Amino acid sequence: MAELTLQSVYEANWRFVWRCVRKMGIPDARIEDVVQDVFIVVNRQLAAFEGRSSIQTWLYGIAFRVAQEDHRRREREERPALAPAEAPARPDAYAERAQAARLLHELLAELPEEQRIVFVLAELEGQSPKDVADATGVGINTVYSRLRRAREHLGRATERLRVRSQREGRTRMAAG
Repeated sequence: MAELTLQSVYEANWRFVWRCVRKMGIPDARIEDVVQDVFIVVNRQLAAFEGRSSIQTWLYGIAFRVAQEDHRRREREERPALAPAEAPARPDAYAERAQAARLLHELLAELPEEQRIVFVLAELEGQSPKDVADATGVGINTVYSRLRRAREHLGRATERLRVRSQREGRTRMAAG
């Protein structure tokens, strides 16, 4: 394995860390500070990285702990919306993507933290269950269990939203 430097780790992974921190519910105004805090920890611990897991799994574990500290320190109620990755060509498409991103973030916020972390890593970041287990410090069976419960919860929440949307659509048609 090539020697890892803070610069090489940062350049190759800052976007990954930024996405993870954002998906952990850190407000937009705090993301850059939390990402910086992650890389401060990386700088202190890089020499101890043994390569038993992937660098991204290791970084996620650090980001998770730094974000938890930030959450506890602020004990905030409000969660920001996810921003679209790129602006679509049509303004109405941009509004739809922004609404979908807000909805996703709201649904993720409903999950218990341990389920949200596993879901984000496995489903949104594409990490393997083993890497998720390594990053979170829980057993692989616990990862599978939390992922299953998160999927079930999100499925029920999505169904509630679909029913509500249908009701609202019928109400608007009747009023119009």
